Amino acid sequence: MKKNVEYIAQISIDSLWAGRKHIEWDLRKGVNILSGINGIGKSTILNRVVSALRSVRLVDGVLQCMTPGLHLQFAPIDAEELHFDVIRSFDRPMVKAESVAQVGDSEVRSELDWQLYLLQRKYLDYQVNMGNRMIELLQRGDEEGRRLAAEVPAVKTRFLDIVDQLFAETGKRVIRQCNELRFEQQLDFLGLYQGDGEGMKVEELSPYKLSSGEKQMLIILLTVLVQNQRPYVLLMDEPEISLHIDWQQQLIGLIRELNPHVQVILTTHSPAMIMDGWMDAVTEVSDITH
Repeated sequence: MKKNVEYIAQISIDSLWAGRKHIEWDLRKGVNILSGINGIGKSTILNRVVSALRSVRLVDGVLQCMTPGLHLQFAPIDAEELHFDVIRSFDRPMVKAESVAQVGDSEVRSELDWQLYLLQRKYLDYQVNMGNRMIELLQRGDEEGRRLAAEVPAVKTRFLDIVDQLFAETGKRVIRQCNELRFEQQLDFLGLYQGDGEGMKVEELSPYKLSSGEKQMLIILLTVLVQNQRPYVLLMDEPEISLHIDWQQQLIGLIRELNPHVQVILTTHSPAMIMDGWMDAVTEVSDITH
């Protein structure tokens, strides 16, 4: 089995801007937050890193970044495989009409919908792999195998509980019997949520019917879940856009709860993102520009 990259230890970028010195950023294994005023270069740095990660190749048994002027140090240094995901915050109409035609679902209309559509497929694969793992453990026929098999669904169950808690204010709940993610919501005769009570009808919702903020949160948490707690790097460009301030405060903690082995690298200018104990994870762009 190939050894995975556990985290990026350092990012070095030569001449990011004309007339500027280079960027050198030492990263933590857990959470890294790049902060600064609008226009200072947070997204530019993240975009360059994403481009570099896509160029990483295994050369003579060592992972190397093939992007000129950009250097990455990985830990462990003898890692052979890199897993990473990128999350961006936007909900514009889909530019490519052919993508919509391929989906065959009229509800998939925006970039967030498209991301959710792709993640639904990964979510199904995740559940199949989880089921296979449970069968494998049960086939051992011993008490330890049965105990471990019972623990396999725990992270998925926690994910569903988290989503229910986040969406509780609008009365939405995950339908646990569905293999795909679908929701139910109690509404009155006017189609409004008025809290639990008699005379309410239950409406079934696809994830494409959620608000932009709900879609954004679901995309982030699903992206983390389907990695099945393996070491990987999650890069996010201003993930707080469209999120309620309470969700902004919880976001990093929830990500780390679903996968304690993920390295988070994100840009933000929202104080709420660092209010819940992440102040020491913040790096200002000016501090890494030399």
